[in-house]
Amino acid sequence: MVPENLRELLPEFASDRTFLSALVVCSGASLVALRWLKQRNIRKKTEEAKKRGELGLREMERAVQRFKKENSLAQPNNILSLSMVDLAGKLQDGSLSPESVLYTYMGKALEVNKEVNCLTDFLQECESQVRELKSKAERGPLYGIPFSIKQSIPCKGYDSCCGLLNQGVLDQEDNVTVQVLKKQGAIPFVKTNIAQTLICYDCSNPIHGQTLNPLNHKKTPGGSSGGEGALISGGGSIIGLGTDMGGSVRCPSSFCGICALRPTAYRLSILGMRDPVDGQTGAPTVIGPMARDVDSLVLCMRALLCEDMFRLDPTVPPIPFNEEVFSRSTPLRIGYYDTTRHFPSTPSMRRVVHETKKILEEAGHTLIPFTLPHLDWSPMELFTTLFFADGGSAFLEKFKGNFVDPHLQEAVNACKMPFFIKKTMATLLKPWSPRIASSLNAMCESRSVKDLWAHQKIREDYCQAFISEWKRQNLDVLLGPMLGPAFNIGFPGKLLAAACITAQYNILNFPAGVVPVGTVTQDDERRLKDYKEYNNDKFDRLMKKAVEGGVGLPLSVQCVALPWQEELCLRFMKEVETLTAAKKRR
Repeated sequence: MVPENLRELLPEFASDRTFLSALVVCSGASLVALRWLKQRNIRKKTEEAKKRGELGLREMERAVQRFKKENSLAQPNNILSLSMVDLAGKLQDGSLSPESVLYTYMGKALEVNKEVNCLTDFLQECESQVRELKSKAERGPLYGIPFSIKQSIPCKGYDSCCGLLNQGVLDQEDNVTVQVLKKQGAIPFVKTNIAQTLICYDCSNPIHGQTLNPLNHKKTPGGSSGGEGALISGGGSIIGLGTDMGGSVRCPSSFCGICALRPTAYRLSILGMRDPVDGQTGAPTVIGPMARDVDSLVLCMRALLCEDMFRLDPTVPPIPFNEEVFSRSTPLRIGYYDTTRHFPSTPSMRRVVHETKKILEEAGHTLIPFTLPHLDWSPMELFTTLFFADGGSAFLEKFKGNFVDPHLQEAVNACKMPFFIKKTMATLLKPWSPRIASSLNAMCESRSVKDLWAHQKIREDYCQAFISEWKRQNLDVLLGPMLGPAFNIGFPGKLLAAACITAQYNILNFPAGVVPVGTVTQDDERRLKDYKEYNNDKFDRLMKKAVEGGVGLPLSVQCVALPWQEELCLRFMKEVETLTAAKKRR
């Protein structure tokens, strides 16, 4: 309350400039103080959230030490060198115990984490779960297999906050896919780091920090499932679950040299999942497995597509794993392309597509050039328009009471920019940098329900055009480039448009897998210097800087099938993997 005598004096001083200046200074100081207090509060909560994860990892370390003391004959190297199929066989016949496997992988996961910072939580229930397994009469196909889980996938009693402060709100139950894993004998044991809000294909957030690529610490592991990619590539997990909304299991798998499958949406349950924007269905989030080899993905999908999945989530179509389709050996009709119109492939990406085409032809398959249907919009622009259909307001709400990760700052700034400024800048930039102009346009196109419906119709038309061309050429599957090699840290946030290479199949909702097929050569690095491609704009220059210094890093291809044909996609992936391995042996 202002004292009565002071209120009486205010009109007298209303024309006094010194007095008014003092009021402005005091008001400004108050705002600065309030902002400082707010940031201090956020910083305190961020540190508390980080410490909760660190406490769990310390408990994990103590559990490993206890097991080592009680089991001096355990041989971790013998366990870690096994493929998942071989490991599953030894667990089933009893030649390995679930305890020895679990604690061996716990120990290795801690080692990898110290190098690359990929873990966020220790799922302590795994210790009691592994003891309970022995009391069960039946052994599921994943009996005793330790699983890692992306941080955003709900696990009862833990936080799936997507790199945002969740104020202690813990998940009340496991996601259905996690429940089915447990029923099939798998043991989820850790959660892994992610990109804040899942909307960037780097792996960093203010709570858990930056995850590094285990193959080169100057590189990102990709994202948003980057913690999974880094942990599996580093040997700390044999298989894990990630999520994919625009390439989030495929990018980290490509960058880290492992395999992954993005299934058709709703083939696996996503009940309880948290999205960066709740309710958007333009590019639905899917759960997908990530592993060292294709056989592991097959074993996982075979186990998950069961009656438990269909019963626990009736929205999942009751389609069991089709063994007949996966086991066929007849030659395939394979379409292929080596670049996209809106974001051209680098020389190394194109090279491995053509090398893979050659070995497939030598094996008796028919390879047919495939022309991607023309679309005035890039797939990433359409993805962005559907995702930011409200101009980005729902996305911005996620950051209230949170720090923004530096890798997301450009996207956040673009969302905050007033509509008319974005439109004006897009118009001015179009002649010199059409891709930047289209990105700005995409963030302000849908401002009404009518606009949203119009863009959904564009997506439907594109999907039908793609399928029509597929049918015209009578294709079984499609071979395409995959983003790579691993980017230098900090570049994914500046090159979100490059994700059109993967986001295309989220827009289409086709199953798509990633298989490593080669590595970057010195010749690739030399040819990268001449990479100009689209129109030598900012994105082209950034792309060169993003992938430079990649000699020896893995390169992958994408293997694609039509919706609900995961088994055919996996069969194609297995063929590529087998032929690539044979070529290396030669």
